[in-house]
Parts: sequence; C-alpha cells; structure tokens
Amino acid sequence: MTLEEYAALPYVMTIEADPQEGGYVVSFPDLPGCLTCGDTIESALQNAVDAKRVWLEAALEGGQAIPLPDDLSKYSGQIRVRLPRTLHRRLAAQSRREGISMNQYIIYQLAGALASNPPPATPRFPRPNH
Repeated sequence: MTLEEYAALPYVMTIEADPQEGGYVVSFPDLPGCLTCGDTIESALQNAVDAKRVWLEAALEGGQAIPLPDDLSKYSGQIRVRLPRTLHRRLAAQSRREGISMNQYIIYQLAGALASNPPPATPRFPRPNH
C-alpha cells in the first residue's frame, strides 16, 4: 500500500484532555507510539493529521509493518458469560429494582466501571512548537 492509501484508512483516534499540561492529547491506538498534543482541540486535531502522516512515512521508509485499523465488524456486541447463581440472582434483583432489563443493567455497570478505571496514561512527550 502507498502512504496515501494508509493515510486514508479509518484509524481510531482518541482525544483526551491533559489535566497536567492543559490542552489535549491525541493518539492512534492502532499505530503504537503515534501521538501528539495541542493547546486546543482544533490544534490537537491538526497536529494529529500531521503526526499520523509522519508516523506512516517513517514506518514505510523503515520497512516496518503497518497495522491495519481495528475492524469493528469483527465484534458482534454479544458475549456469553457464566457466573455464579448467587451473582445472577443479585443482578436480576437489582435490575428489577432499577426497572430495566438485566442486560441493560450489566451494560450500565460495565460502562461505569470502565469510566472510573481508565486505561493507563499515555506517555507524555514535549509539545510540538506549532
């Protein structure tokens, strides 16, 4: 593939506020080490376009394998989980009290747990002088 073909692929981009430095940090989880930052969301997004292109150029020039974007179509959104009967009973009772299905209750609890336990912090690098 060419640089332009890779650049056009739909790589997932994450944007996080940087509470220590201020501004925003942008990364591409499918492109290890590809991250940048900016004082505003707009500048961070513009820097992200540049960072992605530079990362891809360096990988191509160095003969490095470039991962393709993660394909959401391979995730069905369904999992099967075996759990103790006592936990099943507690989940059923709590979802009834909340007036929602057990499936909705479990999704609510998982989303809350993920939100309160974010992934490890992205390594910080000096801000580009843009």
